Amino acid sequence: MHPYHIYISGVGGQGIIKTSVIMGEAAMKRGLPVVVGEIHGMSQRGGEVSTQMKIGVSHSPLIEEGNADLILAFEPLEAVRSVNMINKDSYVVMNTAPIYPFNLSQSENSYPDLSTILSELRSHTKKVIAMDADEIAKKSGHILSMNMVMLGGATAVPGFPLDKKTIIKSMQDNLPERSIPINLKAFEEGFKFCMSKL
Repeated sequence: MHPYHIYISGVGGQGIIKTSVIMGEAAMKRGLPVVVGEIHGMSQRGGEVSTQMKIGVSHSPLIEEGNADLILAFEPLEAVRSVNMINKDSYVVMNTAPIYPFNLSQSENSYPDLSTILSELRSHTKKVIAMDADEIAKKSGHILSMNMVMLGGATAVPGFPLDKKTIIKSMQDNLPERSIPINLKAFEEGFKFCMSKL
């Protein structure tokens, strides 16, 4: 199969690493080759974090600019920082809940508004799904399940190479047992939301 390129971005503490692990193990359960590129910025909570994943036969862990099939952006500004990876056929699944950088004052309106961010993304691809994953996670039982809302959203994207059943099995294998019901609900709600937007 042609390798499927996933670029994941957000900030420290949003569960990006755990999401990558669940997807990677789901790929292995399906017998698909998977390569995870270097994870950048994970050293501090609130700092930028990004990672790259290729599912399918690939000779390099890095995604060339403009070659991402899916951008999974856990934070709006990080979605904009990922635009160099997008082409007109890329899907973007973006959490609309902002995390204001420590060096920006909220009172100065220095953080771009959501409509500006969406316009920038849609100038590169029309396939943008924006959802308040934080709010969906809260309604599912806990804000910390936001990453599973995003994973559910990714699973709904046309062409995504991993099926729901395998992702759910990988979640069950990689999450603390007591958190599984809430995380499964969050995953399903993210999946349903994105399916409704396709």
